[in-house]
Amino acid sequence: MLDLFTEQILFTEQISSALCSGSAMASCRNVPGRGIANVEGGRQIGLVSTKPTRHSFRNSGVERKIPRSSASRFAVTRRLIAIKAVSIIDAPAQSSSRPSNLEQELRDLKILQAKLRAAETQREKNQIINQQRRVASFLERNETLKDLLDFESLEERQFYLLKCLVAIGQEHVLLVEQSWLDLKQGPENGGQSRCSSPLKNALYVLLSMIENWEKTGNYAKSPTFFNLKIGENSVKTVDAKNKSCKEEISHAMDKLLSTLEDVETFYDCIGGIVGYQVAILELILASKNEWHSLSSQYHHDFSDASSLNEFHVPLGPDLSKNIEYAAQAAVWGIEGLPELGEVYPLGGSGDRLGLIDKETGCSLPVAMLPYCGRTLLEGLIRDLQAREFLYYKTYGKQHITPVAIMTSAAKDNHKHIMALCEKHDWFGRGRRNFQLFEQPLVPTVDAEEGKWVKSEPFKLVLKPGGHGVIWKLASDKGIFDWFYSHGCRSATVRQISNPVAATDVTLLALAGTGLRNGKKLGFASCQRSVGASEGVNVLLEHNTMAGCWEYGLTCIEYTEFDKLGIIDAPVSPGSVQAQYPANTNVLYVDLATVERIGSSKSEASLPGMILNLKKPINYEDYLGVKHSIYAGRLECTMQNVADSLFTSFPYRRFSKVQENLDTFIVYNERRKVTSSAKRERKAMDKSLHQTPDGSLLDIMRNAYDLLVSCNIQMDKVEDNTLYLNSGPPFLVFLHPALGPLWEVIRQKFRGGSIANGSELQLEIAEFSWVDVQLDGSLIILAKNIMGFEKSSENEDAMLHYGQQCGKCRLQNVKIENKGVDWKSSENVYWQHKVDRLETVKIVLHGNAEFDARDVVLKGDHLFEVPDGHRLQITTGDSGLSSTMEPLIDEMSICGSWHWKYMLHNSHFNLEMVQL
Repeated sequence: MLDLFTEQILFTEQISSALCSGSAMASCRNVPGRGIANVEGGRQIGLVSTKPTRHSFRNSGVERKIPRSSASRFAVTRRLIAIKAVSIIDAPAQSSSRPSNLEQELRDLKILQAKLRAAETQREKNQIINQQRRVASFLERNETLKDLLDFESLEERQFYLLKCLVAIGQEHVLLVEQSWLDLKQGPENGGQSRCSSPLKNALYVLLSMIENWEKTGNYAKSPTFFNLKIGENSVKTVDAKNKSCKEEISHAMDKLLSTLEDVETFYDCIGGIVGYQVAILELILASKNEWHSLSSQYHHDFSDASSLNEFHVPLGPDLSKNIEYAAQAAVWGIEGLPELGEVYPLGGSGDRLGLIDKETGCSLPVAMLPYCGRTLLEGLIRDLQAREFLYYKTYGKQHITPVAIMTSAAKDNHKHIMALCEKHDWFGRGRRNFQLFEQPLVPTVDAEEGKWVKSEPFKLVLKPGGHGVIWKLASDKGIFDWFYSHGCRSATVRQISNPVAATDVTLLALAGTGLRNGKKLGFASCQRSVGASEGVNVLLEHNTMAGCWEYGLTCIEYTEFDKLGIIDAPVSPGSVQAQYPANTNVLYVDLATVERIGSSKSEASLPGMILNLKKPINYEDYLGVKHSIYAGRLECTMQNVADSLFTSFPYRRFSKVQENLDTFIVYNERRKVTSSAKRERKAMDKSLHQTPDGSLLDIMRNAYDLLVSCNIQMDKVEDNTLYLNSGPPFLVFLHPALGPLWEVIRQKFRGGSIANGSELQLEIAEFSWVDVQLDGSLIILAKNIMGFEKSSENEDAMLHYGQQCGKCRLQNVKIENKGVDWKSSENVYWQHKVDRLETVKIVLHGNAEFDARDVVLKGDHLFEVPDGHRLQITTGDSGLSSTMEPLIDEMSICGSWHWKYMLHNSHFNLEMVQL
């Protein structure tokens, strides 16, 4: 039986985290199957252990076995406190031993799951849950807890949710540590106020434990699930008159019930709370090769040993090589723009970015990352507006694309995104053209037994449940009907952390291919490196037990390769390119199709369920002690909605199978499809993969490829290692409305040069560059880039695309200045936050124009042109000659010139029209 000395060892290991430093890691966990869950900041006994338990403390790679003999207990305690480290990492146990009853646990829960799903009323569900052995036993053993939580005041549904929690083996969430009660009661009621130091909190609790031991001399005669109640006098009970403590408990319970209701409601298609835990256990056992029934990310049973499954490299047009097809598909995409919506899954917590609000110190979601001068969300909207401007310039029609954004409560994600949209007046698109819908947060589970992680009594550690919940959630929230009301039948989907997905033809050609061919789902893909932590797109061939052959494009997460027998091999010996292409989560979807799947009330509505237990989850307990444990949560992957779109044939197909599928794929150069900003680059980190720095360099490489094709001379972006020492060779930021198609941009830039170390920022769409030589910094800011905003008394300000925008022409101009101070330690290149020594800056208000011809601009210059005027710069007798004149008559509205876009054989031809 567990004694309190062992409990002291467990708790002291937690205290040691406040003294930790360097790379030391302390592991305080029970050997699976022996009763004690991870200590999470207080005195907690969940099960009684009658077997010897070995605990290990790992520091600098040395494992120290902690004996159970009484002679060594306090020596171990002193040694643990003396060791210096920074934080606890509760890593998975080194032993491969597992609970012998985990499979039985799953079988029992699956029976319960089936019974609850068959129940038609809440009353029937109550009867079923009340018959569960765990529920009855828990309530019998915890009379004090029942009084404390005032179960009798709970509604029938609320009590049912708590019973479900107990039935799935998560009763520890309801356990109340005495230290937590002490903190909640406060000093005026004999409790203890929380100290600013986690160490002080932990030491206070340890002192309280020792005092209780000395008073009672009772070491575990009657353990229960509540307050480590070991006899009537061993611990203080909660005074029923302590109003503040009761209120704290009530408030915490309300939040827990709200979370449980979210899980029960959203996961109703798999059995609610019980179904969620069943899926968790299935995936844990599958990862340990213990469970051989279907428990993978697939809706189809591809794991059936009696069937044939083969993975093939999917075929599709390469937009970087098949130029004519790329141009044609992009035109299809432009034509179909009024039928397209835009979907942004922004609910992820983005823990790896470590984004912090400098003013408040609070964590920020990925969408708020300041990237290239603006937040990532603003960048996505700019890309969309550029496509709408191209549509206007091509067809002369206004169109505003409806945007649906999935948010979450993680890091106040929803509040931040709402505030950002309001700050920018909904980006001149009107509130009615946005729909924000919030995904539920779900419980995290430990890597060993699937125990739900809590940070304090009643408070779970929650995370978003992956972007795959988007289809079911959109159905539940009426998002599809909203899209239909705007005339949309399809949508493009892109993730917030990928700022390059709309480069050149990528998104337009993807959407155009889907619209033109009546496809249900499409992927934009690219090359992938061997060993990369990225999923892949595959063509899956599946022979069913019925003798039919099913084919479809799908995705496989890299964490599932071993399970499914995927070999991450190169395309040829010695190559670093993998045989299968990368899944980028840049998608085209047919709305009616994904709505049908999302509203199916089946497992298919939660596609690609996975459980990633390989990454640590960080949280802070109620004592202020920080934890980092290997844990995960049930996640869904939006791209695996493809698993419900397989096409069946009565015989095996050996050629041209993809032409007849509902799914398709297009390829492009990798840096035109994906370059993610997902993680923060550490100071000594030499890898730029998936960092904002690496993504910036890909944008610079794209700029180089584009401008060199315009006969502009400039230095190439070399290997990433040079960036670590000296930064990028140049900074070029072009507003996407200049194109966004490179074919359009090439006709606005002709000849010249950009010297190494130069900066070019163009916030303008109507622009002409002819033989310009830049050696330094040039910034052009048009306040009206694509038109003007107009608002009425009862409506939001709306952007009207048109000729009333800033315009600039530069011909045979040489610009020389000191430019960016590349030696400044304050420079953050990927934020486009740099110190400048000199620059030429042109600011255009309203429909102002700036013309410069045959001039040399040396040193620091600021040219600011008011609305309705044109400033002309030429060479005069004594240097520069400037002329400011108003735009009159028709020019006051449309300007003195503009680019006219004309389509001919799927290609754009531009003509400069002058009034």
